[in-house]
Amino acid sequence: KANPTLPVETVFKLPAPLPIWPSGTRFATRFLSLGDLIVSKATYFKVVWRTHSGGPDNLGATFFEPSTTAQGYKVLGYYSQPNNKPFTGRSVLAFDRYFRGNMKAPVDYNYVWSSMYSSDIDQDGFGYIWWPKCPDGYKALGLVVTNATQKPSLDKINCVKAELTEQCQHFNWIWGAEGINFYTTRPSTRGTQAMGVHLGSFVAQVGGVMSDIACLKNTNSDLSSMPTLEQIEPIIKAYSPWVYFHPDEKYLPASVEWFFENGGLLYKKGDEANPVPIMPDGSNLPQGGSDDGAYWLDAPADSDARDKVERGDLARAKVYVHVKPMFGATFTDIVIWIYYPFNGPATIKFKFLNIKFDHLGEHTGDWEHVTLRVNNFNGELKSIYFSEHSGGKWVDATDIEFQDRNKAAVYASKHGHAFYSKPGLVLDGSDGIGLRNDCEKADLYLDTGFSYTLVSAEYMGTAVVEPTWINYSRKWGPQAAIYIQDEFDKIMKRLPKFLRGPFKSVFYKLPIKILEEEGPTSIRIKSSWNGDEI
Repeated sequence: KANPTLPVETVFKLPAPLPIWPSGTRFATRFLSLGDLIVSKATYFKVVWRTHSGGPDNLGATFFEPSTTAQGYKVLGYYSQPNNKPFTGRSVLAFDRYFRGNMKAPVDYNYVWSSMYSSDIDQDGFGYIWWPKCPDGYKALGLVVTNATQKPSLDKINCVKAELTEQCQHFNWIWGAEGINFYTTRPSTRGTQAMGVHLGSFVAQVGGVMSDIACLKNTNSDLSSMPTLEQIEPIIKAYSPWVYFHPDEKYLPASVEWFFENGGLLYKKGDEANPVPIMPDGSNLPQGGSDDGAYWLDAPADSDARDKVERGDLARAKVYVHVKPMFGATFTDIVIWIYYPFNGPATIKFKFLNIKFDHLGEHTGDWEHVTLRVNNFNGELKSIYFSEHSGGKWVDATDIEFQDRNKAAVYASKHGHAFYSKPGLVLDGSDGIGLRNDCEKADLYLDTGFSYTLVSAEYMGTAVVEPTWINYSRKWGPQAAIYIQDEFDKIMKRLPKFLRGPFKSVFYKLPIKILEEEGPTSIRIKSSWNGDEI
């Protein structure tokens, strides 16, 4: 019988056309410089082999041969993706700009695996996987797929000089069957200073052994593909998310400056009785150093003033933007930071009961963020990172809920402010027990593109004037004086007797983030400031 139409058979497009970006550097010009090589995206993809089961959502995967009409550009690896998502087709091709022999055809192919011997695979024909055997001093950056037993032609793929490559690692699972698994690849070392390039190729794991595949490298740390100051603003305007808050949210965001103006205090260890009011621009905050516990911030001591600060001020809220290069400057990460003066108490789900803590989970100061990953070849949004308490996850643009053209909907959980891509309950735990993260689309929302401050784009040098407070590296809140045993005793008294034993056995196994009441660190000393999110 005929197989139904698969999501991969539809090409993914953002809801609205991309804007015309202001001219400037190589950003969004389709051709990016990596020093010795020029790279471009493949423009054509030919289906070589497809499976119809296994993989994510048990829909199989499709394997493609990439190509381009651009003269002199060579394929470095074939492309594959699961069938459960629309086709996105990222595959990087390379051109030897100085004709110095930086790329060469393989001398042969080594057979990796074939589906011909797997009778339980629902597939269109048979697939054969080949690893290019490179000349001495060159490395393979991808695999070749055919649908016939003959070895592929040597001109199907190119190898690259070893000194122009970086170590690679497998990342997301694409598809697998007995004895074989396929994964996407990414550079092993990632961050603002790392120059490994994400190619869009895949790697095969046969019998637990991963095929030897490298990544490309931006050899001269060429940042000419990064957006200029004039290009950043339209990128933010095009993709800035709307953050939706729960209708019962009491603790809303504000601006850092609003917190300072409304009584924010600076405390010093050993002189806790004499806190200092913070200047409106944060100019009296200690600069540099480390998170050594010598200083911390807190809300005003007066109860009325403190209550006002803790509730935030959505009308005065703004976001703070950090722009940084990723994957050898072939992507731009636009990190959007949101400041909450206060993080509210947690609620846990215990089977059929919802247990609200009085204070557990509370802390002064709460930094949350989303990261927009933008493709520097054309300026298209590829994915968004949603921070979730002490972690988070990347969500592909194919799975984003868009509104107002190409702007994502982001849902902030009640009191805890973790970010999610969909509304509803996300339970941080298992077996019906864990931290509740309740999200809803309400009239309370923040358009992050309406009021923002660009706080850092270090690759531009001094072009961005950084606010003083960005270099404050200590805690944005004190160590809260909350006694876990007292909270536990209060809950035990509320519970029916038959539930007290089971609750006692799981209380101290709850996610550690519920039991943390310490204010957040400065955003600049977080590992993601110069590194990748995950």
